Amino acid sequence: MSAGGAGVVLDAREAVGLVGRRVHVKVPATSANLGPGFDTLGLALARYDELEVEALPAGEIDITVHGVGEGEVPLDASHLVVRSIAHAFARRGVAMPGIRLVAHNSIPHGRGMGSSGAAIVAGIMAAKGLLAGIEEFGADDLLELATELEGHPDNVAPALFGGLTIAWTTPEGPRHKKLMVHRGVSPLVLVPEHEMSTALARSLQPESVPHEDAVFNVSRSALLVAALVQSPELLLAATEDKLHQNYRAQAMPETDRLIRVLRAAGHPAVVSGAGPSVLVLASDPAERADAVRIAEESAETPWQALALAVDFLGATVADVDV
Repeated sequence: MSAGGAGVVLDAREAVGLVGRRVHVKVPATSANLGPGFDTLGLALARYDELEVEALPAGEIDITVHGVGEGEVPLDASHLVVRSIAHAFARRGVAMPGIRLVAHNSIPHGRGMGSSGAAIVAGIMAAKGLLAGIEEFGADDLLELATELEGHPDNVAPALFGGLTIAWTTPEGPRHKKLMVHRGVSPLVLVPEHEMSTALARSLQPESVPHEDAVFNVSRSALLVAALVQSPELLLAATEDKLHQNYRAQAMPETDRLIRVLRAAGHPAVVSGAGPSVLVLASDPAERADAVRIAEESAETPWQALALAVDFLGATVADVDV
């Protein structure tokens, strides 16, 4: 990483030829935690936000949003994608250009599918594309920038790199390991109509947990990696958790009830991220279809069923010909 703080860099240099550059960015949804892997494990899912970003003369902002968030998110410099672009430019000491942003969003907001992480990653990737040939960004650089904004790497790592990611922090910054998921794993996300605040969910976590609960989750997290990569038949046992889901249940009782019903029927159901969506890590499409049936028959409120593939590519950025 180049020098510079997280804020605005004074005396930022102008990048010659930047105005008029256009890039296309595509970022997958994610599900973090996956049960026992709190703040560590994340999975990229094949549902995407796609954006076209163009560098304009400094000070100009033009934002159009289609799909999720249309008419709801800000259309000025406070937009999370624009703030993320600005963060990347500032960290590299390059003057921020104006931005034209056209977003086509399909990742639900406030549902535990990594929408804020996707917006942050979209901005970082847009900056990478706009600054190609001027500044270069390696994998660790991208993860560091995204984590600085998100606060933890478990959502931004799979959004950036795809697949199953293990993320951790070091004195030198966040790191990740990407793993390929067994082809038999068939993710299902059940999305309710109501949202959940990530900040509220995190506020319900205790400062400490019993030693036996910590050991329990260490074993299940290790087992979960093996189940997702090699042995999907172990997913029910591997998705057990004692660190965060029970503490958050009071804030999303419908989510907790649906998870209990699904797990009692043998389905590996967990809270997706901070919730309130439910992630089912089915071991085959037939099991996934049965989970949808159970949700439709037992839930007191409607849940949108999203049968999604695992995304193995992660975020992409490409030049747009003008």
